[in-house]
Amino acid sequence: MFDAGKTELLTLRDCLRFAVSRFTEANLHFGHGSDNAWDEAVYLSLATLRLPLDRLEPFLDARLLSAERAELLNIYRRRIEERLPAAYLTHEAWLRGHRFYIDERVIVPRSFLAELIAEQFSPWLTDPDAVSHVLDLCTGSGCLAILAALYFPNARVDAVDISPDALAVARRNVADYNLETRVHLTESDAFAALDNRRYDLILSNPPYVDAQSVAALPPEYQKEPALALGSGADGLDFTRRLLADARARLNPDGILVVEIGHNRAALEAAYPQLPFVWLDTEAGGDYVFLLRREDLQVG
Repeated sequence: MFDAGKTELLTLRDCLRFAVSRFTEANLHFGHGSDNAWDEAVYLSLATLRLPLDRLEPFLDARLLSAERAELLNIYRRRIEERLPAAYLTHEAWLRGHRFYIDERVIVPRSFLAELIAEQFSPWLTDPDAVSHVLDLCTGSGCLAILAALYFPNARVDAVDISPDALAVARRNVADYNLETRVHLTESDAFAALDNRRYDLILSNPPYVDAQSVAALPPEYQKEPALALGSGADGLDFTRRLLADARARLNPDGILVVEIGHNRAALEAAYPQLPFVWLDTEAGGDYVFLLRREDLQVG
């Protein structure tokens, strides 16, 4: 069928219809930027043809060169046969309108923290200009650390990950944004390599998928680094470490903000004494918690 497409698909509209049919037929899983076959096909096609991602209509009925058609068919084929997330095929991901380089060394960015950073954690941080030290634990591609530097213009941002491969990707993104003097990358297991530094804001989108869910992940998610996904039987292993150590790393009036996925009930059951504040996001209010330094009395 792909071979026939080399001669019978003439326009971008033809190719999009073909891609949607093949993606649906292959029962692909979507969740790395798109949630359906049409949006995935549109994104992959526009990115592959180097067209504006927000402007489909003018190009729908444009006839394709044979080389362009071959490029599109190749990217569709790879999406189906390799079950790679689209971001690994295009080497880019977008958060809040900002582009980041991505490859298989890092998880595909999709954090709810991005929108909260853009809101500067109002009303919990009353003066964003006064925020001078930010920590992003489990930084991966560095996207959240970069957003933090952009939205907290006077802050030094420490971006920490245990994976040297992830930090290599983050280094490229930091350079793309010319933030080398403000975003400092550190290879560390949580706080271990950070000496005695303290922060006004600690962010983390840590691994939080429980073991049962890890075992059932679709192939697209299994292409991501396992280290960035699973965190013990209940998904809370890394979060427990954060809660145990964060108080000593926060300045007075500092806050800890952590994405926890679908683990709210398990977390609240494990720490009934902690006054978690659950922050509203576009996906709902069950995925990101906030704690003040003064709240972090973990016994």
